Amino acid sequence: MRYLPVMKAKSGALAVLILAGVALAGCTPAPVGVGFADPYEATNRKTHKINRSLDRAIVRPISNAYGKSAPGPLRKGVSNVASNLSLPSTVLNNLLQFRIEEAGANTFRFLVNSTFGFAGLLDVATEAGIARDPSDFGETLHVWGVKEGTYLELPILGPSTSRQAAGRVVDTLTNPLNFVLEGQDRAAATGSTVLARFGDRYQFRDLVDSVLYESEDSYAQARLLYLQNRRFALTGETQLDDVDPYEDVYGLE
Repeated sequence: MRYLPVMKAKSGALAVLILAGVALAGCTPAPVGVGFADPYEATNRKTHKINRSLDRAIVRPISNAYGKSAPGPLRKGVSNVASNLSLPSTVLNNLLQFRIEEAGANTFRFLVNSTFGFAGLLDVATEAGIARDPSDFGETLHVWGVKEGTYLELPILGPSTSRQAAGRVVDTLTNPLNFVLEGQDRAAATGSTVLARFGDRYQFRDLVDSVLYESEDSYAQARLLYLQNRRFALTGETQLDDVDPYEDVYGLE
């Protein structure tokens, strides 16, 4: 019974999101940003310095130890579980974006991997031709016409934008699995997500090390790469090909 008020609050948050989606259904997706706006660069650089120190002292050593000690199939299984657990939130965002076909495919993918894939340990859905279509509330805001906003570097989480940062908060608060997972199940879900991130750090260690420790300006390089990748994921465009990463350009749409 002690969970009832919390569930009611979360249900209310979901209802607000759905109503907002209906109200904004006719909005045009926000255009791709042009250049970048970094008015908080001084603060962002301080956060970047802290994040790089944390990576050097904690994240990189743990990820390397995990990558070298855990067999590849085990790391892949953990990553599959984390990916599967993210699907309910993805489906919610598909619905908020009125992408019904993608919502149906991701729902079917979740059911297939959760049953025949042993809670997602095996990616049976992909082998069956059911591709994953990732999404988050940052993309939902983009579809609703919310502009990208300013560039931010978040503690621990790293590069982001004001729109994406808001999306992260909403995704955390409205994840449908928060309604059903409790105690050890929730701890296991969180653990798989954390391990998957360490696995990603190990898998892309050469690229990450190159950006963080070999770049002339790791902050500017990380900013450029993040914005390029995020914009391409949302729109298929970047508008950053001719931008100098070491020069502030204010002109985000």
